[in-house]
Amino acid sequence: MSEPYPDHRPNVGLVLFNAEGLVWVGRRNGAEDPWCWQFPQGGIDPGEAPEAAALRELFEETGIKAEQVEEIGRIEDWLAYDYPPEVRDDPRFARKRHLGQKQRWFAYRFLGQDSDFDLEAHGEVEFDAFRWTRLEETSAGIIPWKRPVYEAVIRHFAALAAPADAE
Repeated sequence: MSEPYPDHRPNVGLVLFNAEGLVWVGRRNGAEDPWCWQFPQGGIDPGEAPEAAALRELFEETGIKAEQVEEIGRIEDWLAYDYPPEVRDDPRFARKRHLGQKQRWFAYRFLGQDSDFDLEAHGEVEFDAFRWTRLEETSAGIIPWKRPVYEAVIRHFAALAAPADAE
């Protein structure tokens, strides 16, 4: 069987649900409205399991540790998006030698408090602010070329958006 999306960078994405069933979105550091809000995501290092990459990215981008979450869902198949030509051709993005990204998605229930978030936990600050929102509202804040992946994630994780005490 051939590798799906061989020209796409392996990546993880994660959806963090709070006890009320809302999801965490971060405002990309330096990004401009209206499409600056997204879920944590990042590359899978060579030899790294997707689950390990998801927890590493969660800590690097939010400061939240593995013991502060519990996995409540995942999407086993790759979801992929292509970079648009203006991104691939921009010299500032020369490192993006892939056509796009293929992602494995994870859902976690957040067990901590908002004060546990540390957006500067890692040297590279990905987000400069965060908010909790309804899962179905997240695709409106994401850049359009990532939107089909977000819509698939929303469909897949919709049942997880109930408050934790309703499960």
